[in-house]
Amino acid sequence: MLNPLSHPGAGKPPMFGDYEAQRHWQEITFNLPIKQWYFNSSDNNLQYWGLDYPPLTAYHSLLCAYVAKFINPDWIALHTSRGYESQAHKLFMRTTVLIADLLIYIPAVVLYCCCLKEISTKKKVANALCILLYPGLILIDYGHFHLGFALWGVLGVSCDWDLLGSLAFCLAINYKQMELYHSLPFFCFLLGKCFKKGLKGKGFVLLIKLACTVVASFILCWLPFCTEREQTLQVLRRLFPVDRGLFEDKVANIWCSFSIFLKIKEILPHHFQIIISFCFTFLSLLPACVKLTLQPSSKGFRFTLVSCALSFFLFSFQVHEKSILLVSLPVCLVLSEIPFMSTWFLLVSTFSMLPLLLKDELLMPLVVTTIAFFIACATSFSIFEKTSEEELQLKSFSLSVRKYLPCFTFLSRIIQYLFLISVITMVLLTLITVTLDPPQKLPDLFSVLVCFVSCLHFLFFLVYFNIIIMWDSKSGRNQKKIN
Repeated sequence: MLNPLSHPGAGKPPMFGDYEAQRHWQEITFNLPIKQWYFNSSDNNLQYWGLDYPPLTAYHSLLCAYVAKFINPDWIALHTSRGYESQAHKLFMRTTVLIADLLIYIPAVVLYCCCLKEISTKKKVANALCILLYPGLILIDYGHFHLGFALWGVLGVSCDWDLLGSLAFCLAINYKQMELYHSLPFFCFLLGKCFKKGLKGKGFVLLIKLACTVVASFILCWLPFCTEREQTLQVLRRLFPVDRGLFEDKVANIWCSFSIFLKIKEILPHHFQIIISFCFTFLSLLPACVKLTLQPSSKGFRFTLVSCALSFFLFSFQVHEKSILLVSLPVCLVLSEIPFMSTWFLLVSTFSMLPLLLKDELLMPLVVTTIAFFIACATSFSIFEKTSEEELQLKSFSLSVRKYLPCFTFLSRIIQYLFLISVITMVLLTLITVTLDPPQKLPDLFSVLVCFVSCLHFLFFLVYFNIIIMWDSKSGRNQKKIN
């Protein structure tokens, strides 16, 4: 989507940046028959920002194109509009994004915070403010329709509006395929609900209703592309371009970080890279998903969303730097429960995108939004007072360890020291990256260091969130939950 603070790639042919991608999709969907949207042709060069998102994104582009046609047909004229840039058009594009966010994402955030129990109205307002101030969602790809749909899905299934929640999440997947990061927690939570109600009674009825809702949603979105087998396959090829390899740019996941020591992409065959990636991803998210299926709860659902999304980011195939936002959203949902660790994670997630933000010339907005977000969280939640084992939700784990190591009483202190080291490291690396030139023989040195340090952080957080999930009591009655 669009970045509200910059226009990266502006005036730089032949691609003109991500902004041009959004405009070009409007051009294509408006001027070409629907069966040509995902196919390469003389009118639709897929090398020039070809559509690579699911049908709902294409439909949204078409809707915006009709409005653009009414205002100024030159904005979406086939071929001649490429690289079109004007202040009026920029205003139009940003307005379409803002309207969609006002209709979908922001109301979902506000309603979610309003539904939080056991906290005051003042805290609910503060919680919503902190989520909306998260720098990653402000600086990167502003226009979070799919995250808004996903959040409506979380609200729905947490409030036992399971069919509406399933519908909302199906819309999220059909807007951006990366929402598959969140799909297993939704599946396991709803399946666990069916088991709990009994598969020979109400649970079976719920299961059938859910299956019908999901199938109907996908059929409605994909119907124009299901008339021919080749149509469907071509859309899928565009959505999952496995030929690109294990990773492309510098991304703070295992494969990119590990390639510093061992060039996996050069050593292992392509198909074997896919298999290894799948196995690591599946094994890392399996414990949390099994626990959620056997003991479904709103709290377990939220934390499993974090754990599974982080597993996908760290281990899955062809991950983009911006995909960390798919982990950050569920972390925002547990901000009021573990404010210290959530704030820390959200700071690290923003830092992990430093090379991308610098490329888009967003250093000053990065500094300003990060400081504003940190101050908002620190004052709203008094995060430095929330570092006890109980506040970190590590009490059960610590008690289990103390059965074998009675001296294990320093966990919260270690985490405080790690946070201090983490912040100092991130600040120093940022200063070094923006003030010094890397060695000529190692031009990507600073970017690689940012990714490697961020990856170490994310591995630590993956362990932390899985500990919370696996050592959580069955009832969790003392935790803040969605009503």
